[in-house]
Amino acid sequence: MKTDSVTTKRAQTAFAELGGTGLIFSANYDTRFSKKRDGLGGRAGIGYISSDSESILTVPIQLNYLLGNGNKFFEVGLGATIFSYNDDESDEFLGFDDTDKVLGTLTFGYRYQPVQGFSFRAAITPIFSDDFFLPYFFGVSFGYSF
Repeated sequence: MKTDSVTTKRAQTAFAELGGTGLIFSANYDTRFSKKRDGLGGRAGIGYISSDSESILTVPIQLNYLLGNGNKFFEVGLGATIFSYNDDESDEFLGFDDTDKVLGTLTFGYRYQPVQGFSFRAAITPIFSDDFFLPYFFGVSFGYSF
């Protein structure tokens, strides 16, 4: 059964992502900007993890484009992630100082997204800033489309 990309409402998804543009773990919302299942859209999320002395806050924001039909799509995206790292005992984490930073992000991946129900994403998500480029970062996500 072939599903047309035009629907009566815009495609929306809530998902949890491990790795990816949220860097470690993030909760996200994604929507298309028109009443279609593919095409231009955007996503925003928040991630937070802490231990006794460390805390990391991430806020991924991205424009993305879905290309495909049915439930299967190729996803490409460009955005930024606000990254805040604080440590009471050390000044550095993976080369980042104890400060806020804005990182550029790219997404190249596969998305399984039905009209309603379980959704899945897997992507290569390069991360960059003015002083580094990490080309082989990746992420996976699981969520619900509605």
